[in-house]
Amino acid sequence: MGYVYILFTIIFTVIGQIMLKWRMEKYGALPAELYQKFLFLIKVLMDPFIILSFGSAFLASICWMATMTKFNISYAYPFMSFSYVLVFVISIYMFKEPITMYKITGLAFIVIGILISSRSMT
Repeated sequence: MGYVYILFTIIFTVIGQIMLKWRMEKYGALPAELYQKFLFLIKVLMDPFIILSFGSAFLASICWMATMTKFNISYAYPFMSFSYVLVFVISIYMFKEPITMYKITGLAFIVIGILISSRSMT
């Protein structure tokens, strides 16, 4: 069951991040003036999808707490790096973000690191 908690932590984290990016693209850049920033943030915080993205992050935290009852943090935490991989893949399709050799190399190192660190559960 511990791995299910890890999986849901990753899923809720990714959903929250992707939803946040999707909605922030609608609103554009943060204004320069302090008062305009305040109004901008109020408007953004009233967006139902932004609220849902926070809810998704909260659910990820609940799942992570459950994970911590099953595994050592030094074992479980590297699995959270899978969220980087998923966000990268989804961002290519949803946001047309570029694929570079640096990104591919970095993701390969992340996956290799996960594989190495998950070899022993100490």
